[in-house]
Amino acid sequence: MIDDIHQDAKERMGKAVNALRKDLASLRAGRATPALLDKIMVEYYGTPTPINQLASITAPEPRLLVIQAWDKSVVADIERAIIKSDLGLNPNSDGSIIRVPIPQLTEERRKELVKTCRKKAEEGKIAIRNIRRDANDSLKRLEKESKITEDELHRAQDEIQKLTDTMIAEVDKILAEKEKEVMEV
Repeated sequence: MIDDIHQDAKERMGKAVNALRKDLASLRAGRATPALLDKIMVEYYGTPTPINQLASITAPEPRLLVIQAWDKSVVADIERAIIKSDLGLNPNSDGSIIRVPIPQLTEERRKELVKTCRKKAEEGKIAIRNIRRDANDSLKRLEKESKITEDELHRAQDEIQKLTDTMIAEVDKILAEKEKEVMEV
């Protein structure tokens, strides 16, 4: 039972860390990456659809994204969706291929992005701590029902705390990497 609770907490914390990674990947850091456009939805036959399901996105140069739509009729819609997004990008299209130059970030914008990164990292840490609380509550319930001893409870709580510390250190590492990437000129 203790192992099940520990395993569940580990999986959920891992998912929280992965969600943070994905979230930070979609933040613009001055370098072109296809993940930048992940959150942009395009109206396609009445259904909001992610760009990566309508086209191939490549980054042939550090400051350029190239989008090649599989259906040529959606090129203008993709372009419009990128312009409407809050990324501040200006796509250029030749009718079939969309080129999206990634402009250099200003110092002010970099600092805003770092704040956003820190906020997202803090949300990730809160999620991890909530998972820890859930696991500890489950362990206390087992002890209350006399399914485990008090010593087993404390040992299991120590294990959960070690897992929490490891995951929070991972979040801090991810945040430090992203901050470095954002502040790089």
